[in-house]
Amino acid sequence: MNNQFFEDYEAMSAHAGHIVLSELKRKENLRICAATGNSPTGTYEFLARQYLNRPELFKKLHIVKLDEWGGLPDTHPGSCEYYLQEHLLSPLHIPNDRYTGFITNPQNASKECKRIQQKIENDGLIDLCILGLGKNGHIGFNEPDHHLQPFCHVAQLSEASQRHGMVKDLDIKPSFGMTLGMQNILSAKRIILLIYGTGKEEVRSKLKKKNITTQLPATFLWLHPKVDCLQVKST
Repeated sequence: MNNQFFEDYEAMSAHAGHIVLSELKRKENLRICAATGNSPTGTYEFLARQYLNRPELFKKLHIVKLDEWGGLPDTHPGSCEYYLQEHLLSPLHIPNDRYTGFITNPQNASKECKRIQQKIENDGLIDLCILGLGKNGHIGFNEPDHHLQPFCHVAQLSEASQRHGMVKDLDIKPSFGMTLGMQNILSAKRIILLIYGTGKEEVRSKLKKKNITTQLPATFLWLHPKVDCLQVKST
């Protein structure tokens, strides 16, 4: 894991954006798995600005949604779908045929996960996975547990995840999510882990120790050969 520290959020976001651009220049039909939340927003804003000057760079880019809250309509501001449409898909003009994402409120969540898993397998490996770090060490909705799931699955959400900024103000919070599994994530050719925000001091300290445990899913990233862990020095 390549740990890098930055003075502020803008510098971290710009660095992550330059990594994405370098990968796009190397492979124009890049497949990016995209997280949502505060941590990657600055990176997506950086890419949106780059699109205005060099739209040709993004003409074959494919986006894969990392996860989704269960039960929210896609028009709900707290849904991952709404977030990605606003911050990434619309600014980069990504059409539906270059986007893979969970339906936000499927009749059968398990069947929806199987559909996404099959599509990922058919389309090929993810080139670059952009992740944030949960306060309890989760990545995607791969929550701390006695065991972890390898592929797309329905995840029961922890209390920590239900306090996430995207849904914390809802009267009835989602009890489950749909997410790529650990093997899906670790099969990506390159990973960017963005660590930003308050309340993550303890999990950052644990991650630094390199002790791999299902109780802190992000520690499994130590098994990957190409992870850029970008952190703001103090948040």
